[in-house]
Amino acid sequence: MAWVYILRGSSGRRYIGSTTDLARRIEQHRQGQTHSTSRLGQSLELVASLELASLAEARALGTAIAAAGLGLVYGGASVGLMGAVADAALAGGTEVIGVLPDVLADKEIAHAGLARLELVSTMHERKARMAQLADAFLILPGGYGTLEELLEVVTWAQLRLHNKPVILINSAGYWDGLLTFLDTAVGAGFLKPNNRALLWVAASANEAVGVVVAR
Repeated sequence: MAWVYILRGSSGRRYIGSTTDLARRIEQHRQGQTHSTSRLGQSLELVASLELASLAEARALGTAIAAAGLGLVYGGASVGLMGAVADAALAGGTEVIGVLPDVLADKEIAHAGLARLELVSTMHERKARMAQLADAFLILPGGYGTLEELLEVVTWAQLRLHNKPVILINSAGYWDGLLTFLDTAVGAGFLKPNNRALLWVAASANEAVGVVVAR
């Protein structure tokens, strides 16, 4: 069985507890504001749209992984986008392995329904173990943690430490800014075009899984 490693960090937005909570906040704002076009309203609606689209994409990814007969390797949590991917993959009947630092087991709420949950001592061990198990790396929208893992794994590819596909799932254009930055780095001579090409881009979860299957 081929294994897919899902990279997804934590949200840095302090005011968001969940997509449900965010939707409630938007509704409260609408009821309390005469002008629905206020800057705050527009900002909240944009964030809600991105959050809900990302959640739907995460579920679609788990479903697509299972339908393709792939296994899932991920960070071991039951919450957030990574939890949504795991739940959808499990519902599709595929095997899911989580790798979680023991210090984060309580903070990230370890998933209790996995085929196997490996507890390790450090974040470095976590990433190394997941990379060892995986045959491909798929990246959903995320924040600092996602960026850190993405750049590390694509740098490993640049150093020829692995030749596994690294695929950015650019749902709703979330990663457009990063892709523009990478193109700027190429133009400035800091990144070679052939190394820029190591990062694949897919418009959706289904397209990303299709790339893995085709390989």
